[in-house]
Amino acid sequence: MLARLQTLPRDSRDTLFLLAVIAWVLLPQVNALPWWCSALAAGMLLWRGQLALGSKPLPNKWWLLVLLAVAVGATWLTHRTLLGRDAGVTLIVILLALKTLELRARRDAFVVFFLGFFTMLTNFFYSQSLLTAFSMLLGLLGLLTALVNAHMPVGKPPLLQAARTAGWMALLGAPVMVLLFVLFPRLAPLWGVPSDAMTGRSGLSATMQVGTIASLALDSSIAMRVAFEGRPPPQRELYFRGPVLSAFDGREWRPSSRSGFPSRYKLADNLSVQGAPISYQVTLEPTSRPWLFVMEAAAESPRLPGYQTRMSSDLQWLTDRPITDLVRYQVKSHPVFRHGPDRQEVGLQEFVELPPGFNPRTLALAAEIRRDPRYAQAGAQALVQAVLDRLRTGGYTYTLEPGVYGANTADEFWFDRKQGFCEHIASAFVVLMRALDVPARIVTGYQGGELNAVDGFWALRQSDAHAWAEVWQAGQGWVRVDPTSAVAPGRTGAFQRLAAPQGLVGQALGTFSPTLAAQLRATWEAVNNRWNQLILNYTQGKQLQLLKDIGFESPSWEDLAYVLIAIVVAVSLAGAAWTLWDRSQRDPWLRLLGRVRKQLAKAGLDSHGATSPRQLALQVRQRYGDEGQALHDWLLQLEAQRYAVTPTGGTATSVALLKKQYAGLRWPA
Repeated sequence: MLARLQTLPRDSRDTLFLLAVIAWVLLPQVNALPWWCSALAAGMLLWRGQLALGSKPLPNKWWLLVLLAVAVGATWLTHRTLLGRDAGVTLIVILLALKTLELRARRDAFVVFFLGFFTMLTNFFYSQSLLTAFSMLLGLLGLLTALVNAHMPVGKPPLLQAARTAGWMALLGAPVMVLLFVLFPRLAPLWGVPSDAMTGRSGLSATMQVGTIASLALDSSIAMRVAFEGRPPPQRELYFRGPVLSAFDGREWRPSSRSGFPSRYKLADNLSVQGAPISYQVTLEPTSRPWLFVMEAAAESPRLPGYQTRMSSDLQWLTDRPITDLVRYQVKSHPVFRHGPDRQEVGLQEFVELPPGFNPRTLALAAEIRRDPRYAQAGAQALVQAVLDRLRTGGYTYTLEPGVYGANTADEFWFDRKQGFCEHIASAFVVLMRALDVPARIVTGYQGGELNAVDGFWALRQSDAHAWAEVWQAGQGWVRVDPTSAVAPGRTGAFQRLAAPQGLVGQALGTFSPTLAAQLRATWEAVNNRWNQLILNYTQGKQLQLLKDIGFESPSWEDLAYVLIAIVVAVSLAGAAWTLWDRSQRDPWLRLLGRVRKQLAKAGLDSHGATSPRQLALQVRQRYGDEGQALHDWLLQLEAQRYAVTPTGGTATSVALLKKQYAGLRWPA
């Protein structure tokens, strides 16, 4: 196959190379594109490659018009619009693939090149990860190689030669790229690319059906990274609070303030904290939700530039708009805190309500516990301990695959299956506590995480999503209770973390060397985190801080523009000066001839730029006769060095030798 490619005509070879580069550029977008778009683009590229291999004629324009009409119609049916990010990228991909089917002349090739450059940029609409950036760098070098090759129309130059030139072009352009990245003002919304609202992001939801959080355990992607200032707290205390769910319809838990579940009463949301705070920094991946996950409990607003934040009555921190980009914020949390009303209030009745007709056996269990003399008049704390003891001793297990639960989820957990993930356990616990007339609710978020020894950041994954409970106790307010810890104490520590099955590569590497696999994963995630911190999170605030560091007292984005313009002008002038110097230094033969002319001008023999060394030699002979014979002969050797060839076929006397001879000449008086 390789030998056949080497014998192909140049047009076929260049076309196949360009098609391979285009396929590489489109490959990362397969998951983001509609299936029909990926299939149609792949089919057109394969068709064009077959035509190139067989040196067959291209399809006529009617085929292209039919394909274009089909693509536009399918785009409309898929996205219900031809505008916006997803629809626009779909059309760009199809147009690029279609353009390859009319690739006849260099002009068509240039159109394909620049469509390829634009399509390459659209990859960053969906991912700005280090892996995406590296793959697009290879795509950039491939397109540059094809572009350089197109400017070499004569013969059949090897692609390696064009690739070498393209690499030098990219290397020379890298300083300009870095300069623009560092100093070009980041002005929203021009700098950022707006994401289509609420497009599929994995992560916690604003509601919870029993079984939904278990599905997140299959997702090992990073949800957020945390860097603590000083010694971090124990892993079992790392509870990052998210949505609080209070309303239950028998199948789904929802926040009490959602439509259909209005909160009828205003509860006191007193928050008092004790002890020294824990300071840390969170790097949160995009969620398309207006939530900031903070460790319980943060009394002060997280510092997140560009966003307005507020705390709900449930201690959840919210932003004024969804988080659609990677963000980083500073937080101070107090692990010791009290929250909620200290005394019984009417509004607490909302947190003991249960939908009629669901979980009758759990209600009967609550009545049985109340009939026990030990708990007939017991308070919330004793009842909580009784239920936790039941979880510890009743044969309940913690599992990622508990099976599909029916309508009476609490009954099935307590009496039938006796196994579940964190939300099965938390939901059944809260239902039983409410049946015992103890106010209770569910809190969702993330718990635990894993310390990356390479960079010192705690990584919390989607698989660390967790659900726990809060019960109200007189004199204490809302108190966290994690019933999962009663079933599996290691879940909130470092010993028992349920994980999804690994792929074939991960299994093979883990079998070969578990330590190596863990080290490679930690290193890769540390590099990715560094990329996030230095590149993706390089904000206007960091730009302005850079100006402060170089002496600006109160920098603004206008100052950034002035600095950028000044550097561009200075670099341009330096480049022009270097070009002039290099031009004068590049040809030593011309420099040597210039020295002779200056010397002859002092002796009264004027010449101009078009005067050849032979003409100068004649002038010397006429002026000085035999006295100027040595200079005459030297000038003829100088001309022969540039324009003549010796009888042996080699070049004439070298410039270096002529320079030495010139230094030893005796000039006529």
